[in-house]
Order: sequence, then structure tokens, then C-alpha cells
Amino acid sequence: MNRFSRLTRTIFLFVFLIFSPFVHSKDGHFLVLNYHDIIDEEDVVAPFDRMEVNKHFLEDQFVWLKKNGYSVVSVQTVLDAAAGKSTLPEKAVLITFDDGYLSFYTKVFPLLKKYHYPASVALVGKWMDGEVTADDPGKPLMNWEQVREVANSGLVEIASHTYSFHTGIVANPQGNTQAAAVTRLYDDPMLIYENDEQYRTRIRAEMLKSSDFIFQHAGIRPRVMVWPYGEYNAMTISAAKEAGFQITMGLVDGFNTLADLDVLKRLIIVDDPKIPKFAEIVTGLRVEQHARVAHVDMDYLYDKDPEQTEKNIGLLVQRIKEMHINNVYLQAFADPDGDGNAEALYFPNRHLPVRQDLFNRVAWQLKKRAAVRVYAWLPIMAYQSKDIDKSWYVQEFKDGKAQQSSHIYTRLSPFNADAREYVAEIYEDLGKYCNFDGVLFHDDGILSDFEDASPAALAYGKQVWGISDDIIKLRATSKSRLEWAKHKTELIAQFTDELTNRVRFYRPYIQTARNFYALPLLEPYSEEWYAQSFKAFLNHYDYVAIEAMPFMEEAKNPNEWLTTLVKTAAKEPDGLKKMVFELQAVDWKTKQKIPSKTFVEQLNLLKKLGAKHIGYYPDNVFEDQPRLEDLKQHFSLPELQ
Repeated sequence: MNRFSRLTRTIFLFVFLIFSPFVHSKDGHFLVLNYHDIIDEEDVVAPFDRMEVNKHFLEDQFVWLKKNGYSVVSVQTVLDAAAGKSTLPEKAVLITFDDGYLSFYTKVFPLLKKYHYPASVALVGKWMDGEVTADDPGKPLMNWEQVREVANSGLVEIASHTYSFHTGIVANPQGNTQAAAVTRLYDDPMLIYENDEQYRTRIRAEMLKSSDFIFQHAGIRPRVMVWPYGEYNAMTISAAKEAGFQITMGLVDGFNTLADLDVLKRLIIVDDPKIPKFAEIVTGLRVEQHARVAHVDMDYLYDKDPEQTEKNIGLLVQRIKEMHINNVYLQAFADPDGDGNAEALYFPNRHLPVRQDLFNRVAWQLKKRAAVRVYAWLPIMAYQSKDIDKSWYVQEFKDGKAQQSSHIYTRLSPFNADAREYVAEIYEDLGKYCNFDGVLFHDDGILSDFEDASPAALAYGKQVWGISDDIIKLRATSKSRLEWAKHKTELIAQFTDELTNRVRFYRPYIQTARNFYALPLLEPYSEEWYAQSFKAFLNHYDYVAIEAMPFMEEAKNPNEWLTTLVKTAAKEPDGLKKMVFELQAVDWKTKQKIPSKTFVEQLNLLKKLGAKHIGYYPDNVFEDQPRLEDLKQHFSLPELQ
């Protein structure tokens, strides 16, 4: 393993903690609430400004916390507890305010003194300096005299919201601007991205300047860094620590432990909630909605003419917006011949050709204009290039010898260290250059009962698993084949964990999903033919995207087949909680569209059977398949209340 790989693994120990669920209790667990501007009762919250909260609602929320046994604590209390000097009270809450608006001084500060509640307020350096940025809301800010007054009160922790990073910088050739802290600056005249050293230097300089700026004006070294837009990564956290920050804060919902000070989760309070809604947010942590997923081929959008490509993107974004769904699985690799192998990619990377630097553009448009979460859909092993050593590929046992696999997926072997690193670097580059919310692992992650017969795979099995390195013996009985398959199942899953960590170095908050064939669910013994297991998938991924495609499986009774699929998944404790049932919109055997009546019937059947998460593949914006009107009626999520 190279040095960077070891560093990645070390840094991502904290990611495990960030995303591990736990129960709110007295054992060092606490909530962090986040507010922005506070307005008077007579002011109306504008529809476009979801961040404003009414002053009287805020006070009602303060009262509710006290009545319901919550203890509002200070940053110092949290730091003391983390250092072992004290313990946190049960149901501890840290209250934070972002942006340093004047309303903090005129409306919040009096309430803090009235209820003896500590809080933190995060200042944006450039805004305090009077510089106007694209993201400056133009609202009045506290002046430095007021900042010093609240700081000297003993109730308020002055935090940094960075000096100049509360803005977007150019993130791709199409000119999208994205969060300065986590974006590789695209130099339009030079047509190149910021390199690792340039990015690292910029981040370090920003952290130091943000600390020095507050010290120069308020005489206080800030101990808390609040990431603009909640965007951060392992490199920004490291730079913040170097600059003396002891705590950083993001915007992911959830409870915290004292082990989470690298990045605290915060519940952002939006839409000016009254007490019933506020109570629901605090106690329920905005439990995630059921997922509705459109699975999209980038190959449909790409055109040699850039203007046509932009028109295609616009059509897709508008279609997804009108669907009122919450997730898109978006192809990040080019596969124009439809064989499932990646010979080019849609993002900058160090190994394969870039068909067009398009993924970040489309993902960003979908996120911002259609308000969906975007998963990058990439192969696990199916990468092709004339520059790849042939010995890196999966081999099958055929005609009495090991030879390159004849499977349609030309897969790199997960047993080969060089091949693993090759793929890992592709995933690293995805995380480095693109802004997205999750990874969908392609269905190429399979090994048959004749694979992998390469020398590296057989040697690994003997050395690590203690099984025979003679493939004839491995295949001699159903018991030995299944034992071999279970090892391979876990090895591929562990490889995807490694790929996830490579992405999380740059995008720590991503979730994961993996495509899953139906047969290993319906007939668990078939694991030996696929190296796939439902239980293993449930253990490794946030979601399991099963191919709920009865026509592809040539089911005699499609509805009966789907019913069995859902009921079988429901037998596992988290089966329906994690399973995404992906219907087919095209019958690839007949090359015909699935009729609307049939598609809607299957969709409603899944809902009736209790499926929580439903998707379909493929979405074809040009042929309106599936029909948008059907999707609006039967697939859309209910409007949020």
C-alpha cells in the first residue's frame, strides 16, 4: 500500500465515526442546532429565503428546549468534556448562528441573556471587511464593537465562517461556481484545474487568514471553524487544525459524540418552524424520505455539438424537476456501445480518456435546479484500456486452464494490487473534481464459479483465506464452491469500501448504493455463480439497488415475481429500509418500451407491498419514457408540508 493510501485510511477513521448511528443518551452525546438570520414578528419570511426564523418562534424554541429537559451548553463545556475534565449533561444542545448578522446582536443576544443560554456566532471575514461577494445577502452585520461586546459577555463563542470562502469559484469548463473550500478551481483561460499543491496552499492560507483576521479585530483566536454551505473534506479539516481550530462544523443532520469534534453535525433550522415542527426536527432528526430514483445515462445527453449537449441537459433537468423526486443515479462513465465497460469517463482523471468533462456540470444542475441528490454511477472493475497490463484482468478456468474471462464485463481483478490502485485512483479523481452526494456501484462486481482463476487470486485465497490454490479442488463440491464464493463476495465488498473511502477523502458525506442481481436474493445458493449476497450488501452499503426487472429475468408471471422479490427482501431486518427496487423502462430482449400501463401497474404493486425506495432504468428524456405524466401521478413524492 502506498503512503497516500495509508493516509487516506487513517484520516477516514473519523468518517466512520461521523456516519455511525447512535442513540441520544447521557454518554457524551449532544445535538448542535444551527440558525441564520432572525427577523421580527411583523416581517414576513420571503419564499426564497428559507433561512430566516421569526424572533418569537426562536424564543418559543428556547422555551421548548428547557421544558423538555435539554441543557444548552457552551463550546467550552464540550471541549472540557472531550478533554476528560467534565461530563456533558444529558440531552446537551449546542446552539450556533452563522454569518454574523446584526439580528444576532439585536434579537438573539437579549434572548441568550434572558435564558442564560450560551451560543456561538460565525463571522465571514470579507463581509465584515465590507467586501461584497456573490453570496453576500446584503443584510446588516454586527460591527466589531458589538462583536467584542457579545464575546465579553461570557455567553458567546466567536467562530470563523472563513475569510473569503463563503462564495463559489469556477468548478468546471461550463462555468458553474461551487463551494470554494472543496472545489478545484478551473482556470478558464488556461483550460486546467488547480493541482493538489495549489489547492492545499490556498486552503492553508485561508485558514490562517480567517483566524488572524478575527484576532486582529476582536482580540480573540477563534476555536471553531464553520464550513460555508457545510462543505468540507479531509484536507480542509487538516488545514483548520494546523491553524489552531479545535472544532469544525458542517451541516449534516444527526447527533454527535465527543469523538466528532473534527466535524460536528448540525441540524439547520429552516422554513421558520413553529413548535410542533421544531420538536419533530429535534427528536426525529428529519428522518429521510422514501427514495424515488431516476437512473440516467449520460450517453443520452452527450453530443459532439456542445450547444446540443447543453440543450439536452436542460431538458433532463426540467424533466427531473417536474417529476418531484429526490434521487438521480447519473452515469459517470462513457459506454456508447452498451457493453457495460468503461473505456472513457465524463470527468477529469489520470487513467482513461475524458469523453467530455460533463459529469460535474450535469450533477450540479440537477442538484441546484431540480433539488435532487446525485449518485455517481461507476463500474467497480469493468475498465478497458490498451495501457492496462493484461495480467491485471479477471481470468476464468476454461478448457483445463486459466485464461482471460469471456464475460461481457472485462473486469480488472480485485485480487491484483495494481488493478485495485488503478480503480481507486479513478474514484479519487471523481471525488476531487466533482460535487455529488453518493456513489452507485455498477453491477459489474461479480465473479462466477469459474473466476477468478488468475495466479494472483489463487495465491491470495491460499495465503489469506487458507483455502486451496487448486481451482479444480475449489470447484469440486457445492460446499467448496460456496465457501469460495462467500470469500469473493466479501472481498469485492471490501474493495468497494476502499473506493468509498477514496471518495470520502474529498466528499466525506456521500452515501453508497450498489446494483444487485435478483437471483442471489431469490435463490441464495446462486451466490456461488455471482459472488453476491444480500446480507453482505446490507452490511456494506447504505442502499442496495436491486434489478427488479421481471422481463429481463423472463418471469412467467411478472407481478407474482415482483411480489416474491419484495417479500423476500422484507425477511431481513433492514431489507426494505435499504432496498431500492429498480424497475425496467425498456425490455432489452425485445428492444421495446415497457407499456405505460404495465409500468404503472408494477410501480403501484411495489408501493402496495411496502417497498420504501423505488427507481427505474433507463430514463429517456427524448422519448418521454417512462411518461412524465405517469411519473407525476404515481412516482412523485408528496409535497413537503
